[in-house]
Amino acid sequence: MKQEVAETRALELLAWLVGEEDLMPVFLGATGASADDVKARAANPDFLASFMDFLMMDDEWIIKAAEATGQAPESIAQIRAGLPGGQLPNWT
Repeated sequence: MKQEVAETRALELLAWLVGEEDLMPVFLGATGASADDVKARAANPDFLASFMDFLMMDDEWIIKAAEATGQAPESIAQIRAGLPGGQLPNWT
Protein backbone atom coordinates (compact mmCIF):
# COMPACT_ATOMS: atom_id res chain seq x y z
CA MET A 1 0.00 0.00 0.00
CA LYS A 2 1.31 3.43 -0.92
CA GLN A 3 2.15 5.66 2.03
CA GLU A 4 -0.36 8.35 1.01
CA VAL A 5 -3.21 5.83 1.03
CA ALA A 6 -2.00 4.33 4.31
CA GLU A 7 -1.88 7.79 5.91
CA THR A 8 -5.43 8.58 4.79
CA ARG A 9 -6.78 5.30 6.13
CA ALA A 10 -4.84 5.63 9.37
CA LEU A 11 -6.33 9.11 9.82
CA GLU A 12 -9.81 7.62 9.42
CA LEU A 13 -8.97 5.09 12.13
CA LEU A 14 -7.52 7.80 14.37
CA ALA A 15 -10.72 9.83 13.99
CA TRP A 16 -12.64 6.75 15.12
CA LEU A 17 -10.39 6.41 18.16
CA VAL A 18 -10.94 10.02 19.19
CA GLY A 19 -14.67 9.26 19.44
CA GLU A 20 -14.14 6.18 21.60
CA GLU A 21 -14.64 7.40 25.17
CA ASP A 22 -13.30 4.18 26.72
CA LEU A 23 -10.34 3.59 24.44
CA MET A 24 -9.01 7.10 23.84
CA PRO A 25 -7.78 7.47 27.45
CA VAL A 26 -6.01 4.12 27.13
CA PHE A 27 -4.19 5.39 24.04
CA LEU A 28 -3.24 8.65 25.74
CA GLY A 29 -2.00 6.81 28.82
CA ALA A 30 -0.02 4.27 26.82
CA THR A 31 1.68 6.87 24.65
CA GLY A 32 1.99 9.78 27.06
CA ALA A 33 0.37 11.97 24.42
CA SER A 34 -2.26 14.57 25.24
CA ALA A 35 -5.38 15.30 23.22
CA ASP A 36 -3.61 18.41 21.93
CA ASP A 37 -0.66 16.25 20.83
CA VAL A 38 -3.03 14.03 18.86
CA LYS A 39 -4.49 17.06 17.07
CA ALA A 40 -1.08 18.58 16.37
CA ARG A 41 0.58 15.38 15.19
CA ALA A 42 -2.29 13.62 13.40
CA ALA A 43 -0.79 14.28 9.98
CA ASN A 44 2.68 13.06 11.00
CA PRO A 45 3.39 9.65 9.40
CA ASP A 46 5.53 8.53 12.34
CA PHE A 47 2.75 9.40 14.80
CA LEU A 48 0.25 7.50 12.66
CA ALA A 49 2.58 4.51 12.63
CA SER A 50 2.74 4.59 16.43
CA PHE A 51 -1.04 4.85 16.61
CA MET A 52 -1.39 1.85 14.31
CA ASP A 53 1.02 -0.14 16.49
CA PHE A 54 -1.22 0.65 19.45
CA LEU A 55 -4.39 -0.29 17.59
CA MET A 56 -2.91 -3.61 16.52
CA MET A 57 -2.30 -4.64 20.13
CA ASP A 58 -5.84 -5.99 20.50
CA ASP A 59 -7.92 -7.95 18.00
CA GLU A 60 -11.15 -6.52 19.42
CA TRP A 61 -9.92 -2.98 18.76
CA ILE A 62 -9.02 -3.94 15.20
CA ILE A 63 -12.45 -5.41 14.54
CA LYS A 64 -14.31 -2.46 16.08
CA ALA A 65 -12.19 0.09 14.20
CA ALA A 66 -12.53 -1.75 10.91
CA GLU A 67 -16.29 -2.06 11.23
CA ALA A 68 -16.69 1.59 12.20
CA THR A 69 -14.63 2.83 9.25
CA GLY A 70 -15.84 0.35 6.65
CA GLN A 71 -12.45 -1.30 6.27
CA ALA A 72 -11.68 -4.99 6.30
CA PRO A 73 -9.98 -6.10 9.53
CA GLU A 74 -7.09 -7.59 7.55
CA SER A 75 -6.46 -4.20 5.93
CA ILE A 76 -5.26 -2.85 9.28
CA ALA A 77 -1.93 -4.69 8.91
CA GLN A 78 -1.64 -3.45 5.32
CA ILE A 79 -2.17 0.12 6.47
CA ARG A 80 0.54 -0.29 9.09
CA ALA A 81 2.90 -1.77 6.50
CA GLY A 82 2.42 1.35 4.36
CA LEU A 83 3.61 3.67 7.11
CA PRO A 84 7.19 4.34 8.28
CA GLY A 85 8.76 1.28 9.88
CA GLY A 86 6.05 -1.01 8.56
CA GLN A 87 8.39 -2.94 6.29
CA LEU A 88 10.63 -4.26 9.04
CA PRO A 89 11.73 -7.85 8.50
CA ASN A 90 9.88 -10.58 10.33
CA TRP A 91 12.44 -12.74 12.13
CA THR A 92 10.04 -15.43 13.28
